[in-house]
Amino acid sequence: MRPVHYISLAAAIILTALLYWGGNTIPPHPKQEVAMQQPSSAGEVSPGPGTMKPASVDSIIAESRKQLPKTAADSVSTIENELIAIRDSSQMAVVFNRLAGIWSRNNLAHPAYYYNALVAKLENSEKSLTFAGQLFVDLMEHESDHSLQMWEASEAVACLEQALAINDTNEEAKLALATAYIQGTGQPMKGVQMLRAITSEKPDDIPANLLLGRMSIQSGQLEKAVQRFETVLKVEPDNKEALYFLAQTYEGMGNKAKAIELLQKLKQVVNNPEFNKDIDMHINSLK
Repeated sequence: MRPVHYISLAAAIILTALLYWGGNTIPPHPKQEVAMQQPSSAGEVSPGPGTMKPASVDSIIAESRKQLPKTAADSVSTIENELIAIRDSSQMAVVFNRLAGIWSRNNLAHPAYYYNALVAKLENSEKSLTFAGQLFVDLMEHESDHSLQMWEASEAVACLEQALAINDTNEEAKLALATAYIQGTGQPMKGVQMLRAITSEKPDDIPANLLLGRMSIQSGQLEKAVQRFETVLKVEPDNKEALYFLAQTYEGMGNKAKAIELLQKLKQVVNNPEFNKDIDMHINSLK
C-alpha cells in the first residue's frame, strides 16, 4: 500500500475527532486528489486533467429559488425586474444588497454570497472583496458536489484577485486565493507557488506551511510534509492541526512510535474526553 493511501486510512479514523476543536481540517474532495496525487520535481503537487465543468450561477439560483417561500420568491422576482432598467453601478449595488439579504434570511448561502460578492466588486473595496472571497473558500472546503465546488472556487478567485490588485501585500487574500486554486480549480500549482512565495519571505508563516504540508501529504512527499509541520511546531508547539497532520505523516512513513507520541501530545492539548477516547482507540490500533 502506498504511504498516501495508508495515511488516508488513519485520517478516516481521526478526522471526525478533530471537530472537537473546530477549524479548517477538511481535506479536498476525493475527485480532486486524482488531479493532485502525482508529485513533481518542482513542488508539493502537480496538476492533472479534469473534465468536470463548474456549475453555472443561473442553475444555482434556479435551484435555490425552489427552496424559497412564495413571498420571498416573489420579492426576488420583483427586485430582479428592477435590475433590468438600472445602469448606474451604485444603484445596482443597493439592489444587489437587497437580493443578498433575502437569500441570507432564508439561509441560502450560495445566492447570498454571490450577490454580496457583486456588491464588493462594484465597490472595489479590498476589505469587502477579501471577506467575500473567504466566504466562498469556506463554502468550497465543505462542499461535497464537485461542480459546485468548482464554481465556489472560481467566485473566490475573482474576488480575491481583485482584492490583491488593490493591495498585493494582503496576506489573508493570498492564503485564501492559494487555497481556492489548490482545492477548487484545475491549477493547484498556482496555489502552491503563491504559498511558496509567502514562505520565501516568511519561512515560519504558519498558515502557508500548514497548507503546503497538507499538499505534500496528498502528493506522497512525506519528508517535505514533516518539514512543513515541524516548522509550524517550532513557532507554535501546541498547534493542533500541525500535531495531527504530523502524526498522520509519521504513521504513513511507518514510524508508529513517533505518531503515537504526537497523538498523545495532541490529546493533552485538546483535553476533551470524547476526543481522547477516539484517539486512544487509534493509538491502540498502532501498537
